[in-house]
Amino acid sequence: MKQNVIYLMLLAISLFTSSCIKEIDLSRGNLIEDKPVYLYPFQNEGENVKTEILIKTRTPLSDRNLHATIPYLKYNKSWLFMLTQDDCKQVAFSCTWAAINGKPLTNKYFYNAGHLLWGDLPPDIWYLGKTLGSTNGAGNEVRFAPTTTLAPDQTWMNEKSEILLHYQKNFSRFGVKKGLVWNNVREMLNYGWGIAFHNLVVNNEKDVNVLIKQYPNAQDSILKHLNGRGCKTLAEPDGNKAYVTAALEYPPIQTMVAQAGTVKLYPFKVTDDLHNVLIERWFNDSPNYFKPLIEEQLQKPKEERMAIYIGVHGTDSGWVNFLLWLNDNYGKDGDDSMWFPSQEEYYEYNYYRTHGAAPQIEVIDETTLKLTVDLPSGQYFYYPSVTVNLTGLKKQDIVSIETDNAVSGLSYADFEDKLMLNIDCRKYLTEHATHFVEQYENDKSNASNKADALYFVNMLKDSQKKTELLNRIK
Repeated sequence: MKQNVIYLMLLAISLFTSSCIKEIDLSRGNLIEDKPVYLYPFQNEGENVKTEILIKTRTPLSDRNLHATIPYLKYNKSWLFMLTQDDCKQVAFSCTWAAINGKPLTNKYFYNAGHLLWGDLPPDIWYLGKTLGSTNGAGNEVRFAPTTTLAPDQTWMNEKSEILLHYQKNFSRFGVKKGLVWNNVREMLNYGWGIAFHNLVVNNEKDVNVLIKQYPNAQDSILKHLNGRGCKTLAEPDGNKAYVTAALEYPPIQTMVAQAGTVKLYPFKVTDDLHNVLIERWFNDSPNYFKPLIEEQLQKPKEERMAIYIGVHGTDSGWVNFLLWLNDNYGKDGDDSMWFPSQEEYYEYNYYRTHGAAPQIEVIDETTLKLTVDLPSGQYFYYPSVTVNLTGLKKQDIVSIETDNAVSGLSYADFEDKLMLNIDCRKYLTEHATHFVEQYENDKSNASNKADALYFVNMLKDSQKKTELLNRIK
């Protein structure tokens, strides 16, 4: 017993700088999750970003008809898919998020972020062997990013995870919990997921005035536990339109989704900012129900395609296989035609497209042009990133592209007869990538950690810092 206590003390010291700091309960011989895991500093994200990009070409620009536009869908994808997981389910983390990001899967048990970070996992874990997503059209992976609903006024979101390293006598710690804990949500947000309001804790969920008063309380809880990261999305619960009516009186909520009394979303026909538009989604217990719906839409010209928006509650291996099917047919391992963002990322992208001034082109000299991109933001905006198409240029024409400090990520490639630029202005993208490199360095035997490090570093624009980070991953 004495040796076990010494081992636990040394283990705690060696892992003190881990992403998730813990305390040790020596009386029980186990670890108790204590501190929040790392979270991207959303609260300090840049607002109303404006950036200037210099493009130098091999041949004169005088005879070119130059024109810049933001396409309807990011990365010039031809159809839009979205998914919201309701009721703040634990499986949103241990199944849906895990499958997308190449993490351990389990058919019988459930786990939290603390278990994953410490390697305390159920006995039946298995892996897909790859991540799920599409590409940005320029060779970089873009993983699927669903939306999870939260229960911010429920105390069970504050529960700590019990970690028992190498303890195989029972696995009760992997039993299903009431829902997601905050550390799960923090980790999901780090990978691009969105969040949404759902059920609130009130005496009467049909009373609009009560809901109006409770929304700010729920928001305060979200801001507190997610370091100032707010929520602007509502996923209507239980077909209860009182939530929608109340949301219209609560300005931070800007985008909503429901099953009835809704608007079907046709991405290539959108002309406004979709503010407070109640977008339509569909539920079905069988993921296979949606396959023919997708195939039917893809028979149409992209301009006529309806967005495929699915709502789910619990997910299991059947839903994992559906996500794998999407990846293998329409994602990075298929025809790479789909964009699968969270609802709030899509809302922001469309907002930039409809509210910002059209990207401006100024010819500086015979072989240099300046592209100016304006990204006006609203409250709780966290995705300052767009695709810009430059008509009149191709990749082979480019000598160099220089950006200002507002741009953290940049990639470009040919698209049809245009040059496509993917411009990311997230303020802390380099620091975010560095976190995942450090996480890999803490355990270089973990192939998933290496894949994550490469994934986030590859988001960065070319620079000395990016090269340094890539060298640390080799």
